[in-house]
Amino acid sequence: MKVSLTRLGFGAAPIGNLYGEVSDEEAHAAVDAAWDSGVRYFDTAPHYGLGLSERRLGSALGGRPRSGYVLSTKVGRVLEPFDGGGDDLANGFAVPASSRRVWDFSADGVRRSLESSLERLGTDHVDVVYLHDPDEHWEVAARQGIPALVDLREQGVVGAIGVGMNQWEMPARFVRETDVDVVMLAGRYTLLEQAALPEFLPLCLERGVSVVAAGVFNSGLLSRPEVPDDAKYDYADAPAEVVDRARRIAAVCGEHGVALPRVAIQFALGHPAVVSVVIGSRTGEQMRSNAADFADPVPAALWSSLRDRGLLDAEVPVP
Repeated sequence: MKVSLTRLGFGAAPIGNLYGEVSDEEAHAAVDAAWDSGVRYFDTAPHYGLGLSERRLGSALGGRPRSGYVLSTKVGRVLEPFDGGGDDLANGFAVPASSRRVWDFSADGVRRSLESSLERLGTDHVDVVYLHDPDEHWEVAARQGIPALVDLREQGVVGAIGVGMNQWEMPARFVRETDVDVVMLAGRYTLLEQAALPEFLPLCLERGVSVVAAGVFNSGLLSRPEVPDDAKYDYADAPAEVVDRARRIAAVCGEHGVALPRVAIQFALGHPAVVSVVIGSRTGEQMRSNAADFADPVPAALWSSLRDRGLLDAEVPVP
């Protein structure tokens, strides 16, 4: 991939008011803290807060040299005006429902979505564009969406193209059948589960496709030193057996004096296919905590203990 990403990336979904309101000041402080921590890769999407995330991220980055950072956004959900009132909490965002999302992976939809994103971001280009969650839209995404992105890449409008999904099977098909540079894989290669390990990650290595690991906390399940009873997993209440496994992992971390989130953040970077881990942050304090967890090495003995307890298979690479 021609675009170079920092190993730690900033995920901007939380500053789109994911699950709760964040002030403009808090959002700006989160981006500032990421920058001060050395992060130079920033990811967003129209879906996040019906464009609020893109507007806030663009504003926060606006005073910095555009050549000094990498910016990615996503296409596939075109925002159209909506005057029905209400809010967007059903989709997870605490914002007024002033727009509605319309699935559109067509060539025209890709171009219109990107044009609107550039306007909200206040920039003339983005470095990486992902097709966002085309799970139910393979044909149009593969036959129209990807070729449209390839054209934009060839014109120099974008530097790299890919897909971002919460599964590995369809991304594997994109890697085999289309000319993608990168896959943002959410939740399927984490400290808790490594479903993408046997087939998908080796395929990406073989084809020279970079992987950005997102959702490394599995929707918050691994985001705290102690796993609560009401933990979420895949955006829903975590099943009891999943909570139990996470708690057993957390206990091993505790035995080594290391908090669970630090191990979760660093785990995915142990695989050679993974070039960056993107972590969402809502405030400057949260971002600084995530950056510290990223920077402070995990002792090798901890990984050995996880293997000894049957919580990490022997063939799983670690940092």
